[in-house]
Amino acid sequence: MISPYHAKYYANELTCLHAADSVDRLSQSLFDATVDLNPHQIEAALFALRNPLQQGVLLADEVGLGKTIEAALVLCQHWAERRRRLVIVCPAALRKQWAQELSEKFALPCMVLDAAAIKQSGLSAQTCMSNMAGKQVVIMSYHFAAKMADELVTVPWDLVVIDEAHKLRNAHRASNRMGQALKLAFNGRRKVLLTATPMQNSLMELYGLSTLLDEHLFGDEKAFRKQFLHGESDTDELKKRLAGFAKRTLRSQVLEYVRYTKRQAITQPFNPTDEEQALYERISGFLQREISFALPKRQRHLTGLILRKLLASSPYAITGTLKTILERLQKKLNGDDPSDEDLAARLIEQDDLEEEYLEAQDSDELSEGESEGQSQAVLADVANERNERNETKELEAEIAEIESFIHQAQALTKDTKAEALITALDLGFAKMAEHNGPRKAIIFTESKRTQQFLADYLASHGYQDKIVTFSGTNAGAETNAIYQRWLQQYEGSDRITGSVQVDKRTALIDEFRDHAEIMIATEAAAEGVNLQFCALLINYDLPWNPQRVEQRIGRCHRYGQKHDVVVINFLNTRNQADQRVLELLTEKFQLFSGVFGASDEVLGRIESGIDFEKRIARIYDTCRKPEDIENAFAALQKELEADINDKLKQTQSKLIEHFDEDVHDKLKLQLDATQARLDKVSRWFWGVTQFALGDKASAKASGAKAQFDEANYSFSLIQSPITYAPVGRYQLVRAQQNQKRQQDFMAHAYRLNHPLGEWALETAKNCPTPNAEVVFDYSNHETKLSVIADLVGKSGWLRLDKLTVSALDTVENLLFSAMTDDGKALDQEATERLFVVQARQVTQTGSAEPPSTLADNQKRRIEAALAQFMEDNQRLFDAEREKLERWADDKLLASEEALKDTKAKIAQIKRDARKAPTLEEQSELQNQLRDLERQQRRQRQQIFDVEDEIMAKRDELIEALHERLTQTTETEHLFTVRWAVI
Repeated sequence: MISPYHAKYYANELTCLHAADSVDRLSQSLFDATVDLNPHQIEAALFALRNPLQQGVLLADEVGLGKTIEAALVLCQHWAERRRRLVIVCPAALRKQWAQELSEKFALPCMVLDAAAIKQSGLSAQTCMSNMAGKQVVIMSYHFAAKMADELVTVPWDLVVIDEAHKLRNAHRASNRMGQALKLAFNGRRKVLLTATPMQNSLMELYGLSTLLDEHLFGDEKAFRKQFLHGESDTDELKKRLAGFAKRTLRSQVLEYVRYTKRQAITQPFNPTDEEQALYERISGFLQREISFALPKRQRHLTGLILRKLLASSPYAITGTLKTILERLQKKLNGDDPSDEDLAARLIEQDDLEEEYLEAQDSDELSEGESEGQSQAVLADVANERNERNETKELEAEIAEIESFIHQAQALTKDTKAEALITALDLGFAKMAEHNGPRKAIIFTESKRTQQFLADYLASHGYQDKIVTFSGTNAGAETNAIYQRWLQQYEGSDRITGSVQVDKRTALIDEFRDHAEIMIATEAAAEGVNLQFCALLINYDLPWNPQRVEQRIGRCHRYGQKHDVVVINFLNTRNQADQRVLELLTEKFQLFSGVFGASDEVLGRIESGIDFEKRIARIYDTCRKPEDIENAFAALQKELEADINDKLKQTQSKLIEHFDEDVHDKLKLQLDATQARLDKVSRWFWGVTQFALGDKASAKASGAKAQFDEANYSFSLIQSPITYAPVGRYQLVRAQQNQKRQQDFMAHAYRLNHPLGEWALETAKNCPTPNAEVVFDYSNHETKLSVIADLVGKSGWLRLDKLTVSALDTVENLLFSAMTDDGKALDQEATERLFVVQARQVTQTGSAEPPSTLADNQKRRIEAALAQFMEDNQRLFDAEREKLERWADDKLLASEEALKDTKAKIAQIKRDARKAPTLEEQSELQNQLRDLERQQRRQRQQIFDVEDEIMAKRDELIEALHERLTQTTETEHLFTVRWAVI
């Protein structure tokens, strides 16, 4: 029997705010996560939570180790602790992935905030953001966050997660607009920075990232350079400082827990017909012109890049795009001048291309504005030249030329690339059969028009009813039919979120997993879609952006993949530039082979994948001869090789990669502790739920009614006690994860943060627990508990109190005091084990009073707990004070270095003056000497002033810390019972 005393103890244990140095602190987030967690991820999450005085941490695990999961654990724990103003800043391409991961694996409500969402809300940006903060996890792109800096700074965020943080490694520079904007937006807020490449080109990048977290981690830039970059730098000191806020785990350290499969690359060549090649060359030549009406001046590079990608995709893709351009030019000819600004956005929307292109365009316009003065004369010359021509005739000629392109494309009778796809599928499925892999293939194209063409083509070549398409919009009759079937299948379950866009995506992925053989996807499927059940990926259109290629492969080649992943890349044998792009991605970036794919160092050095694409597009646009193409790609590859600095990699390894001999043992202990805690949490939560919904008195009071299935940790809610918990079947989320049975998905996932779970916990915490006698039934307990076996036939008293202590952080402790009738005290662990055993009976004790010794023992336990709490807080305070002392020393060092430099200059001028051959030169040097000596006197005085100022600032900060150290305590008595064990 789950007695009210069991239930109250369990409920308080489940909601306690534990200290951040043990896995207990993560109990709620670990339990609610429907994902296999690895010990290094739990270790990283605890690292991020451990010190409430810290303004943030840098989590820098190697790629593929689950930094998203680590940050999600921290977010989930904040949510469980009711600190819910949470925001994630990430590259635009990763926003959907974050939303899906948090929603599916952690049941956190999320909202992608962008200009469209604000417009749709009908509210101001400030009001929209204020309304969302605290109710949903807000997710936004870098560019949008920078644009919204003034609004973001007004929200008291509890936690800010910044993904791909290496993009902000130059945040310390005043010229870095993005970094400066985000520093302003989140100044003083607690942050978690995520990056696999914390240092790519210089140690100064670590300094730049540190300024995002906390401006007091190091002194100023000059002091950092002097201490850690120049001369005999103090590497040990730097390593010690970094260890306080940076954590990095290597793949080699976790191979016991994370199994990696390999990648295998296959090239599928196709040889275009003369007619196809002629069309390609004509349009390519058109794109190489410096002046045309088709490509708007302000968007020339972007629209040219889009057209080149679609030209390589298929005749159907380029034809549709040319029709859009033709329509625009015809309007221009008729005097209805269309807006150039809308063209790129239209093309991107029509073909479901990456939204990042538009954000990149914004950045380009800023750059263009900065260089506008330099090219003003050139632009004026072009404009004058245009004015002198007959613009109408030129426009008519360009319209006719584009019409001829369209006719030429429509006249093609053969598509050699599509024919090669049938061969590629046969080859890929044969490879899958060799490894006993699934007969599933994901085909990526960069065009929605190509996607539809391929769906029709494959359907007519043996794959009818075996295809599902996936895009950014996911519209169309077939998609809607799949969606409606899915809604019927999962009616009444938590699989349905209520968001049509999210549910359609889930329905299409389920259709691919359970029924279809082929998914044809636009770039939208590279964002936030997990396809571990598929091990064959075909790049029908190969992006020039290595980061995007890696992201595509990462949809399949990720944690949970059981087979080697085969990647098939298409290659146009009549296009030398295409061959060199594939060679670059294969050999330099090593995207398609090995266990891990592209190295962190190589991918991380590309500031922006789209910028890299533009560099390749420039080669296509400017190189007309084979030798020019060869030379241009050779130069690009050489530049990439120069970026890889082996010495820097060794420095990074020495600084933030910890090769402790006992790291494996630490992770093993963490894994054991986590499993033990989760077992307890499962047992407690199940007990609380049974008490709240199954106990006669409790259920009668609340009007709840449920039937329990003990074997499967599930129950049927027949009558709900709250309006927002629907009736139906509920499955304990941990049991659901372990059983992984299809019918489990038909139940509501029952979590600690589910409304019904929260109601059950509150019900148990508030249930009446007067003094009573509880008889613990060890004779019917299924497992052996040695400490309880020794108590059989004995009885005594126990009490439970909840101690809440607030200072730097708030920590709650449940403290038992127990004793036998013969006066022997029981320790905390023995009393906790007593409540593992169910109750045989509970009876009122009447006027019986516990001995005074029980209260005295409890008083001593409380005093000991307070002493431990103060000791832990003092340790955190000392670490933070030491950080501020070092910061002050750094700042003083910078002033002293300036004085040293001046002294050195004075000494040099004195030497030069002695050697000066003429009086005139001696006089000039004497003037310089007087100026430097005056400067030296000023600097000496400034050192005293600066020292006073820095010390005052340091003391002010330490005093603020002292105020936070002020402690408040509260003790709540939960219950006292007389106990007996039978």
